[in-house]
Order: sequence, then C-alpha cells, then structure tokens
Amino acid sequence: MRLTFLGTGTSFGVPQIGCHCRVCTSADPRDRRARTGAVLESDGRRILIDTPPELRLGLLAARIDAVDAVLFTHDHADHIHGIDDVRALSGGPRGALPIYGPADVLARMARRFDYIFDPSLPPIPGSSRPRLEPHALEAGRTAQVAGIEVLPISFEHGPSVVFGYRFGALAYVTDVHRMDETATRALRGVEVLVLNALFQRPHPTHLSIPEAVAAAAAIGAGRTFLTHLTHETAHADLERDLPPGVRPAYDGLVVEV
Repeated sequence: MRLTFLGTGTSFGVPQIGCHCRVCTSADPRDRRARTGAVLESDGRRILIDTPPELRLGLLAARIDAVDAVLFTHDHADHIHGIDDVRALSGGPRGALPIYGPADVLARMARRFDYIFDPSLPPIPGSSRPRLEPHALEAGRTAQVAGIEVLPISFEHGPSVVFGYRFGALAYVTDVHRMDETATRALRGVEVLVLNALFQRPHPTHLSIPEAVAAAAAIGAGRTFLTHLTHETAHADLERDLPPGVRPAYDGLVVEV
C-alpha cells in the first residue's frame, strides 16, 4: 500500500497571499504546501482523497493520470473546489468515476456543482464536464471502494462532521477538532496515521500540533505524518521538534506501508 501526498497545506496554502514571513519566503521546497489531498494505491488500484483546488498540479507532479474512485472527507472549499479537474479522469472510454463520502456532503456538492450532477443541465456542445457516480458511505460501516476495504470514521470539525478513513494498516484523518475514544479505538493498530495539525495553539475546528501528537500517542501508530499545516510552522522546525515516530508530511511525499 502506498500513499502520495498531493497537498499538505491549510485552506490558505503556503505561501499565503500577501504574506512575506520566513516560511512563505522559504527556499525549502517542503515549505510550499498546496491544499490538502492524497492518493492511496493498493494492488494496482488508486483512490483519490478529496479534490483540492491545486488537484491538476498535484496529479501532474505525482505523475498520476488515472484513479479508480474518489473519497471525500467533507465539502469545505479547500477540499472540493478542484472537482472540475476530474474531467480528465472520467468520461469517454473511462466511463463515470465513482465518488464516495457522507450522504449530506454528496447532497450539498450536488447543489453546489449542479452543472456536474444535474442531468437536466447537459454540457454546452463542444464542452465537457466530469462524469461522476455518487455513493453515500455510513460512519462505522466498512465498504469496498475500488476493491479496497475502507472504514469511514466520523469526527467533529467545529459545527460540521467530517469522515476520516482507515484502509487496514493506514488511516487518513484531516480537519478534525477532537479525537474521542470511539475514534481512537477505531484507529488503534494502524501502522501509518495521517493527522491534521494546525497551530501550536488551540483552534475551534482543528487539532493543534500538541493535540495531534497526543492523539497519535493514544492511538499508538507506528508512524504518524502531520498534514494541513500552516505558514506558522517551517518543515525543518517541525522535523526537529516533533517526538520520534511523528513527522511533518510535505507535498509529493510517498509513504509505503
């Protein structure tokens, strides 16, 4: 099993527009962070996790030209607004691309992107649109996605609910605010854990870096990679200060399980 990080940044991305801090102007390529997304590969099958705004650039950089399904964690702009780039991954001989996520997330996406999901709105002649086939997932109920077993896990994200996903020995969890005991139990035994970590200080909708480190320790993952990082933390600083077994992810990082 392999996970490729397409993007590891917060909703602003790094560099942040109009900012000239030492991270935004850093020469370290690991400090350049697109919005968060990833691709999971197992037995020749690929699952795209979220469609962030820089999706096209991330897929090109990773040399990924086909996926078998898309998993959505939630419908905030930094996780879905690259959805039109899925045109290149669907339609024609490829057919419709199956997409999965919480039922309410898929319903809101259908309203927001009606030109994709509303069959009464055909594409303008000479143009195209993504061909997507939605499937709702239920938290706590294992599903087969592109032949890969996936366990959706529900988390708080401020007033919203997001899904994290466990794929056997690997789990991908982002944009969560609290790791309760139910979620901790569901994640125990993973070898690799991906977890969001925003600031050093608390935040109302995201885990802080210290909270993410504590959650990783409670879960007991062999390796934990922090994502959804901001311009307040340089990669080298995090790499120096984090405890053993916890590392910052970066765009383009490939993790083998």
